[in-house]
Amino acid sequence: MAGQAVKKSRSVEVLLVHDVEHVGKRGEIARVRAGYARNFLLPQGKATMATDQNKRMVERHKEKLAALEASRVRDLQKIAEAVSRYSATIEAHATSDNHLYGSVVARDISEALKAAGHPVEPDHVRMDGPIKELGMYTIKLRFHDKVQAEVKVWVVPSATSL
Repeated sequence: MAGQAVKKSRSVEVLLVHDVEHVGKRGEIARVRAGYARNFLLPQGKATMATDQNKRMVERHKEKLAALEASRVRDLQKIAEAVSRYSATIEAHATSDNHLYGSVVARDISEALKAAGHPVEPDHVRMDGPIKELGMYTIKLRFHDKVQAEVKVWVVPSATSL
């Protein structure tokens, strides 16, 4: 055994500065081959060596992000509760057999809810397709992966349709 070299570690830990395909996302600590880190990640500025100080900094940052995310979810839940108790009414031009001239889309529902003081964006509204007839519809709203709500939308004929 005398004279044999000690086997070096073939992998190192790096802190990713940018998203790197097949390695990880920005801010993560990843274990990669030493040559990959030395020849690609470090020279390209895609990563830095993961020191103890960097690891502590990443943990503190993750804790702050988790607290911000929890606060955001709580705020969105309050909005979802308020919206779910509300029903919107949208006036649209319609024929005598209740078909609309045009349609009601997510943007229209969002605008009706905003007019009532609810901050709902069109991308929060989940619909299978546009509404093309008069009636009452239950529309799903998705504010976040963890926060969803439903709102009742009444599509009624406008005064000029009659």
